[in-house]
Amino acid sequence: MRKHKIAEMDGVTWWVFGRDPEKSDHVIDTNEYLIVHEGEGLLLDPGGYEIFPQVAAAVSEVIEIESITHFFCSHQDPDIMSSLPLWMGLCPKAKIYMPWIWSGFIAHFGHEYVDRFVKVPDCGTTIGAQNAHHKFVLLPAHYCHSSGNFSLYDPVCKIIFSGDIGAALLPEDAETLYVEDFDNHIQYMEGFHKRWMPSNEAKNQWIEQVRQLEVTYLCPQHGGIFKGAQVTQFLDWFAELKVGSALEESKSAPNASS
Repeated sequence: MRKHKIAEMDGVTWWVFGRDPEKSDHVIDTNEYLIVHEGEGLLLDPGGYEIFPQVAAAVSEVIEIESITHFFCSHQDPDIMSSLPLWMGLCPKAKIYMPWIWSGFIAHFGHEYVDRFVKVPDCGTTIGAQNAHHKFVLLPAHYCHSSGNFSLYDPVCKIIFSGDIGAALLPEDAETLYVEDFDNHIQYMEGFHKRWMPSNEAKNQWIEQVRQLEVTYLCPQHGGIFKGAQVTQFLDWFAELKVGSALEESKSAPNASS
């Protein structure tokens, strides 16, 4: 599994782990992000059960596993955090931030750890001590694609972890962790966004929220990272895209009444 330092500023370092050559072809490729701040780790969407050994090994090259004190699960999908019980066994003091609406479902991955769940309200919250200089903001991203979903924003490093927003299903031989050619990259994310994003109103609300922020890197859970001007390119492209394609496809379904 490849690892790369994205940014380092004000005592905070962002790392990404992905493009794992040892991953099964049957498992969708994912990016895992680690934020290290004052010797403690915040792991974003730690990944599925199947890739836990590779992720844990890569993360341990950056920080001691026991130093991970916070996890963030943007929504409920198994590729997001079905590995949670394994991580909880290694990080006995860690808290897990998640949308409140999914807490009862996520408990199916390990109900014995529910006392460490931090149920994020629909309006969002921050991760960090009350008087901490550096806080991470959980921004509402509901229905993009999950009915309870959040993005994470770092206002100092100017990075937004967008989860499935901006995701791309890259070819197996793709190696880069960054988007190199935005126009060429569209082919790998267009179908995904049309099908997996159900609401044009919801995605436009998220876009307007993000446009108010300073964002240098937009980091999705699948595919390449958007950098600099590519962030605006993505927001402009996404704003014009009509999503919810399954509704159109369903119009051609067989008539059950006939």
